[in-house]
Amino acid sequence: MKSKLKLNIREFLKYKFYNSLFLGISVGSIFVLYAPLEPSIYSLGGIALAFGMILIAKLYYKIMNIEYFFKISLLVELVLLAIIAYFLLFSYSYTSALILYAGYQLSFAFGSYLVRAETLFLRKTQPIAFVDVIKQKGYLVGMFLSWGFYKILEEFIGISDKQMQVYEIHHFLLFLELLIIFYLFKSFQRRS
Repeated sequence: MKSKLKLNIREFLKYKFYNSLFLGISVGSIFVLYAPLEPSIYSLGGIALAFGMILIAKLYYKIMNIEYFFKISLLVELVLLAIIAYFLLFSYSYTSALILYAGYQLSFAFGSYLVRAETLFLRKTQPIAFVDVIKQKGYLVGMFLSWGFYKILEEFIGISDKQMQVYEIHHFLLFLELLIIFYLFKSFQRRS
């Protein structure tokens, strides 16, 4: 049965840019977000991540198609949206740190699958190169934006508390995650 989805590379590049922008902005905040967790949680999370990745790899024969590529990509983005919303609603606590860590670990578990599926469905060297370049550009822009955001909060607004800075940047991450989901839907078009 032929899939009814096709990948729109132009829109997929926008999706990948904003996805990497999100990563660049959020990467510095995890040290503050995860502060309440004890080191043993990271070990357990790493073990769960490895088992999750093994399980997903064993399902490649079933999920290595464009329909699952879209559904799993959407699942990952919805998990990220949910954990950001949870954090904004409930702020800092041991529970929120644990939920954020578990959500990120769940999204990381699909990382290898998503990269392999992306390569499979882009098919040619040129689109793959475009995606890799756009991902790095998004990541770099995100790192610069987060650095500038934190500096503005500290120098011009007077917010030097790390927790408050990270909380404030999550308002932007919430908006950005909605934009990512929008471009994800535009990236996968239904055939007529």
